[in-house]
Amino acid sequence: MGCLLGMDENDLRETLGPSVPAFRSKQLYDALYRQRVASIDDVTALPIELRSGHQLGSLEATETYTSSDGTTRYLLRLPEDGRTVETVLMPDPNRSTLCISSQVGCPVDCQFCLTAKMGLERNLTAGEIVGQVLYVCSKHGLDPRSQHVNIVMMGMGEPLLNLKNVLKATKIICDDKGVGFSPRRITISTAGIIPKIFELGKSEIRPKLAISLNASTEEQRIAIMPITRKYHLADLIVACREFPLRPREHITFEYVLLGGVNDTDADARRVTKLLANIRAKVNLIALNPGPGIPFVMPTEERVASFHAIVMEKIPCFVRKPRGRDIYAACGQLKKMAADDIIQIQ
Repeated sequence: MGCLLGMDENDLRETLGPSVPAFRSKQLYDALYRQRVASIDDVTALPIELRSGHQLGSLEATETYTSSDGTTRYLLRLPEDGRTVETVLMPDPNRSTLCISSQVGCPVDCQFCLTAKMGLERNLTAGEIVGQVLYVCSKHGLDPRSQHVNIVMMGMGEPLLNLKNVLKATKIICDDKGVGFSPRRITISTAGIIPKIFELGKSEIRPKLAISLNASTEEQRIAIMPITRKYHLADLIVACREFPLRPREHITFEYVLLGGVNDTDADARRVTKLLANIRAKVNLIALNPGPGIPFVMPTEERVASFHAIVMEKIPCFVRKPRGRDIYAACGQLKKMAADDIIQIQ
């Protein structure tokens, strides 16, 4: 039998078989996603004979790291083949943010990102995406129905290159009968896979959209994000302008500042022109360094100047780095075990 996590009610009904009453699939769905059972044996509402032969497909932590700022990075083992994937929890006094992965590795090859150095190993299943959320929520007692909990699909991988599984997982995560998140609490980040942006916009249940921009010109973006050769910057901006936003919704544009590369005042002014006529907000991220990354962090003065220029035209925020000392920050996820981590002073 296959793993149950990632199945919706129809899938579970089919798995249990036509002779089993339909209410049993509802009981199983509730146990998997609302009760977050740890084992099929814990689904006591089901008769023993219906529990046999099934596996949940739960993820298990092989390594756990806690940052000085409270961030926790989990290296989670996937039950299908033993590969591992990164998941990060960033707690704050008034909310928690869970950063989850959509692929093992990443094929996009952004030059400032450690995950890119892995290449792509495989897509995650819908169950493996949901499983990350269930693991961390259970581990930390998080309940999206009564607490402010956000999910960002900004971990390993390019989510839009695994859109079918990402959307199926999102449907379960956002089902009030399932995990119980609001779609407004979930953000999906893409390097700019233009056809999939249009596909995402047509989805009935979808996360909010974030674009990893990181450059103010086509030439600059090609140098640091080679995918721009296929999906050009001008076309990406058009896709964003045409994206169907809900009331009070914005597209978030993430901009990693690389010292001496894309952090000038002229870059900032070009960014404001690029994003004109888009309901946008900008998150500035000072480069999080790592071994083999050929860039340096920007100065505090450069970050402040860039922020001030963009803020005149567009809501703009400087993202506080979280978990940098345990390689849990943006662009640092690379399945590193304890012996591989280099502490950044």
